[in-house]
Amino acid sequence: MTNPASTGQGTVSGTGQSDFYRAVWRWHFYAGLLVLPFLITLSITGALYLFRDEIDSFVHADLKRVAIQHAETVAPSQMIAAALDAQPGQAVKFTDPPRPDASAEITLTTAGNERVTVYVDPYDGQVLGALPDRGTVMWTVRYLHSLRYFGPFARALIEIAGGWSILLVGTGIFLWWPRGRKGGVVSVRATPRRRVFWRDLHAVTGLFVGGVIVFLAITGMPWSNVWGGKVNEWANGSNFGYPSGVRVDVPMSDQKLNDTFKTSWVLEQARVPESVAADGAAQAIGIDAAAAAFDRLGLHDGYVISLPRSPSGVYTGPVYPDDLHQQRVVHLDQYSGAALVDMGYDDYGPAGKWLEFGINTHMGQQFGLANQLLLFAACLAIVAMSVSAAVMWWKRRPARRLGVPPVPSDPRVFRGLMAILILGGLLFPLVGASLLAMLALDWAVRRLSGGKPQIRSA
Repeated sequence: MTNPASTGQGTVSGTGQSDFYRAVWRWHFYAGLLVLPFLITLSITGALYLFRDEIDSFVHADLKRVAIQHAETVAPSQMIAAALDAQPGQAVKFTDPPRPDASAEITLTTAGNERVTVYVDPYDGQVLGALPDRGTVMWTVRYLHSLRYFGPFARALIEIAGGWSILLVGTGIFLWWPRGRKGGVVSVRATPRRRVFWRDLHAVTGLFVGGVIVFLAITGMPWSNVWGGKVNEWANGSNFGYPSGVRVDVPMSDQKLNDTFKTSWVLEQARVPESVAADGAAQAIGIDAAAAAFDRLGLHDGYVISLPRSPSGVYTGPVYPDDLHQQRVVHLDQYSGAALVDMGYDDYGPAGKWLEFGINTHMGQQFGLANQLLLFAACLAIVAMSVSAAVMWWKRRPARRLGVPPVPSDPRVFRGLMAILILGGLLFPLVGASLLAMLALDWAVRRLSGGKPQIRSA
C-alpha cells in the first residue's frame, strides 16, 4: 500500500492520525513480507486441487476411467483376487467406483511393506494398472499445498501464514479506506509503467478478495498442527472421539479412524470398534457380504471398505461425497455383519458441523461448479495481489535498502495496534510466537536505521 500523506492521493489529517496510519502501514508491510510467498504457493496448488477429480481423471485416464457397460459389476472379492494376481500382497482396502465410468481401486500392502493401489475394471474384473498408494498427480499437489513433503516445521509455517493473512487483510482495508480520495478506490489508474497502477491493482483486488482470504485462512486452520489439533480435541468431545452427545455403546479398540484412512476432520480422533465372535469358530462374512450390507444401508457410491486385519477387526465403510449430508462412516461386525457404529454429518455437534461445512467449501465441494469457479477466481486474484505488491515495493524501495515503511514519530500509537496483534497471538499460538519474532526484527530495523524512514515518497 502507498501512503496518502506522501502521494497526493488524499490527506491524513492530524499528526496522531498520520502516525497511526504509518504504524498500520509498517505492519502491513511486515505481514506481506512474511505471507506473500506462501499465498502464491497456496493459491497455485489450491487452484489446481479444486479440480482434482477432473485433472486426475484426465491424467490417469488409463487407470481411472472405464467404458460404461450395461451389465452387472463383478463381485468385490473377484476384483481383489485379480489385483492380488497382478500385484502379490495383502489387500487392506477396497474402493467402490464413484461413477459408472470409474474403476474400482484395491489398496494392498506388498511384501516390502509398501502400499500400492491397483485399478480394476468393475465390469469384467480386468486389472488396468497400478500406482503407489496416493501416487496420483493430485495427491502430489495436495501434499505440496500442505507442505507435507517438508516436515512438521514447514507445516507450522502455514499456520503462521494463515494468521498473518487475516492481519494482512485487516490492515489492508484500513490502508485502502478512501479518506476523501476518488481515484484508486474501485478502479485502477494509469498504466503498468507507473507505480500507482500497481498500487491500485493491489488495493482494489484486495478489496474484492479480502473476505475470501480470511475465509480460506480460517477454514484452513483445522489442518494446522497446533491450533487445529487443539480445536479438533475440543470439537470431538470426550466420548471415544465421536461428537459429544452421540452414544457409542460397543467395545472399542485403541485404533483411531485417521490411522487407517483419511476421514472427516471431526472424526479423526474417533476410535474404531471391535468385532466380537459369539462362538470361537465363527466365520467372517467376507468382503462381498460386507459390500452388500453397505449397499443396503444406503452408503453413497464411492465408499471405501477397510478390511479387518485381526480377529477383532471390523469392516469400516467411510464415504465423503460433495454433499455433506451424505458423509458417513459405518463399522460392521466382521462375523454378524451388524452395524456397530453408523455416524453421519447430521450426528455431528454444532462446532463439528460448522467446521466441516467450512472445510467442504474450502475444498470447492459444497456448492458444485460455482464453488470451484469462485475459489479459482479468488486464487488468481491472490496471485495478482501478491505480484502487484512485489512490483509496487520494487518500484519504491530505496537503493540497497529493504524499504520498510517509516516509523511513526510518536511510538505510543503502536499500543492500540499491538493490543489487536496480541489478541490474535493468544488465539493462534504460533502466530503469537511469530509476532514476538517480528517485534524483535522491527526493533532491530529501527536501531539500524536510527528511526529514519526507509521509503522514498512518490
